[in-house]
Amino acid sequence: MAAGKVTGTIAGAISMVAMSYFLCSLLSRKGRLLQMIRKKKVITKVGFVGTIGNTPLIRINSLSDGTGCEILGKCEFLNPGGSVKDRVAVKIIEEALKSGRLVNGGVVTEGSAGSTAISLAIVAPAYGCKCHVVIPDDAAVEKSQILEALGATVERVRPVSITHRDHYVNIARRRAAEANDLAEKHHKINNRNILMSEQINGLHPKEENLDPVISHDYKVGFFADQFENLANFRAHYEGTGPEIWEQTDGSLDAFVAAAGTGGTVAGISRFLKEKNPNVRCYLVDPPGSSLFNKVTRGVMYTKEEAEGRRLKNPFDTVTEGIGINRLTENFKLAELDGAFQGTDIEAVEMSRYLLKKDGLFLGSSSAMNCVGAVRVAQLLGPGHTIVTILCDSGMRHLSKFYDNDYLSKLNLKPSAVGLEFLGIK
Repeated sequence: MAAGKVTGTIAGAISMVAMSYFLCSLLSRKGRLLQMIRKKKVITKVGFVGTIGNTPLIRINSLSDGTGCEILGKCEFLNPGGSVKDRVAVKIIEEALKSGRLVNGGVVTEGSAGSTAISLAIVAPAYGCKCHVVIPDDAAVEKSQILEALGATVERVRPVSITHRDHYVNIARRRAAEANDLAEKHHKINNRNILMSEQINGLHPKEENLDPVISHDYKVGFFADQFENLANFRAHYEGTGPEIWEQTDGSLDAFVAAAGTGGTVAGISRFLKEKNPNVRCYLVDPPGSSLFNKVTRGVMYTKEEAEGRRLKNPFDTVTEGIGINRLTENFKLAELDGAFQGTDIEAVEMSRYLLKKDGLFLGSSSAMNCVGAVRVAQLLGPGHTIVTILCDSGMRHLSKFYDNDYLSKLNLKPSAVGLEFLGIK
């Protein structure tokens, strides 16, 4: 009997030890797990630039249900700078710094209708640089207000043809050259001062003739050149395209977007085509642009409309940041299967429809892209997966695209109830 009691006591003790060991082990593992979670939270993003990209891809419910296709939108308006151009700004600046064309403390100049300028103004300070922007004065006024609030130097100029020396892009190019001239002048003055200060017996001549306007810290100027700089293309070929492929698990049938510089549509279309040649890629083009003709007919304009003869602003559209009448180096890399022409009223109606049905408050180029997505769905038929880009939100389009008084003067006031403006009952 005593032996039984002893055996029971020993067994109980062993059980308690085992239970204690189990609990300690569990608590230890829990502690390590909590430590890992805390560490993961700390290193999730490295700095402001680390938050750019990897935007969500969402199903646009109303368009998907209305067409029988899965229409997906890449939410680029969720980038910290509010648009797809954040990616381009980072790529352009990083490549320029790496090549030595831009240095810390340098000035980045750009001619932009808005979004690229805003992205550069936000991103440049993260690399220790300044920003000088030249913007057409017919762009929504809130864009220049945002730029000024961000600390960029802003020049508003009249819109003219790219062949005119005072086109906003050409002025931006000159501003970079002027910055470099000033930096060079300052460098020469510094060298002269060093030589002059090395006088015998420590005598130093007067320096009244030195230019007091030039800052001692003035650095080089770099023209971002978003239209021709292939860093634009690479931002999407290396970033946006692969993200779309991963987010759809490679199961998409088509991609469609409008083009301004051409970097987005070129980078994404080329990447997707390399992954699967059967993915159809399309352009949607706003009024006044010649890219539709280039894609569908192989020519951009008639002899009478040749670019060199244009002196006025050729665009006749309320959309901003898309449409162009020349072939950029970025657009040349696009791999497209076809193109559609969108209209202003379609873009306006689409913006209101998506706000009402999906709660999506989108800018003019995003609305045009969604018009293109529906056109592709109508072409391919139900059962296909179509991806487009939601470039920016409507916050930068309040004074024009979302101003009903402004639209009424152009006979563009929205009135549709459903998608009847695209022939869908």
